[in-house]
Amino acid sequence: MTSKTERRNRPALSLHVPEPNARPGDTPDYSHLAIPAAGSVARPDVSVAASEIRGHAYTLVRVLDDAGKAVGPWDPKLDPDTLRKMLRDMAVVRTFDDRMYRAQRQGKTSFYMKSTGEEAVAVAAAHALDRDDMCFPTYRQQGLLVSRGYPLTEMMCQIYSNKGDKLKGRQLPIMYSDREHGFFSISGNLGTQYPQAVGWAMASAIKGDSRIAAAWIGDGATAEGDFHNALTFAGVYRAPVILNIVNNQWAISSFSGIAGAELTTFAARAIGYGLPGLRVDGNDPLAVYAATQWAADRARSNQGPTVIEMFTYRVEGHSTSDDPAAYRPRDAGKAWPLGDPIERLKDHLVGLGEWDEARHQQLLEEVDAEVRAAQKEAEKQGTLVSASTDFPQAVTTMFEDVFEEMPWHLREQQAQMVAELEASRS
Repeated sequence: MTSKTERRNRPALSLHVPEPNARPGDTPDYSHLAIPAAGSVARPDVSVAASEIRGHAYTLVRVLDDAGKAVGPWDPKLDPDTLRKMLRDMAVVRTFDDRMYRAQRQGKTSFYMKSTGEEAVAVAAAHALDRDDMCFPTYRQQGLLVSRGYPLTEMMCQIYSNKGDKLKGRQLPIMYSDREHGFFSISGNLGTQYPQAVGWAMASAIKGDSRIAAAWIGDGATAEGDFHNALTFAGVYRAPVILNIVNNQWAISSFSGIAGAELTTFAARAIGYGLPGLRVDGNDPLAVYAATQWAADRARSNQGPTVIEMFTYRVEGHSTSDDPAAYRPRDAGKAWPLGDPIERLKDHLVGLGEWDEARHQQLLEEVDAEVRAAQKEAEKQGTLVSASTDFPQAVTTMFEDVFEEMPWHLREQQAQMVAELEASRS
């Protein structure tokens, strides 16, 4: 037994609390990042054993070099029309974000979250997946809906919770849901997308279907139990699922080190579960496409799941409720060394001779007009300000869609509420 005197002579124990390398007032510093040259990472066969590509969890799959040229084995060699469609989809997402952000500031909705700088994570992945594959997204993958042709007006109605909202105001703004477009309901309990996606993928395999699932969570949610439960089931049963970790460096105001980024990469979490892990430049649309395509091919050939870390940066605040200037340098996003995904794809198309500045400006004007027109149509059906008075029947719908057949006591309560609403208006 150790005496109290002996213990007093030992050094005091201490904890390490991770801290970002720059705070407000500091100059953004990314010198610690090891960014390999584009095209330098090998592209293995989709049937490769996970143990043979452990190194892929510690490097960075990149296709576009600093000049915008596609190089290396991961180049998906997409045709110009597909590249232009991806560019347009990303431009729509960014314009949509800007208009909905302003709408929130004008009091037309209560809450909004932008995906500025992360558009490629969703848009490029959507183009690489089949249209029928089921996506389990977070609140920053609105690009999936845009790429799959979901009407912008309906997205806005869900944001405004107006009478055109198919979800009847039951979800927070930006937590979309649409089965027909393969977009599973977004959950406010971050991390739940993973086990849900794995379960859906297992069911698809049990039924002998050909559809796979793809899920997205942020770096912070990897510290939750749902993440580890999902990887266990996915690995054991070789579920046909792609598990994306969007490492945008920040979980609200906590930087990624709190979730373990100082210890290893997020892609390396896959190794302990016997899964392949890829670490990808999330601001490179071609790299995102190629990695998603590789993982999808692997899943469809019954080789099991893949974990992909999308290495990117959250340029703006976590949400309209957040001021990032309170916890990081003001220009941190602009200084991110991997650039802007829209500009990088535009430069690539220009280099191919398939795009120019005049066409790009015309595209932005067309997109702006499209988003403005959609907003005008959505607001005809109400906004946060007018919904409570223009759409009183929304209150009575709280009794619906819970039971297959509404019980008698709920029917009575609903009828009583309708009568009281009618009486108050008379």
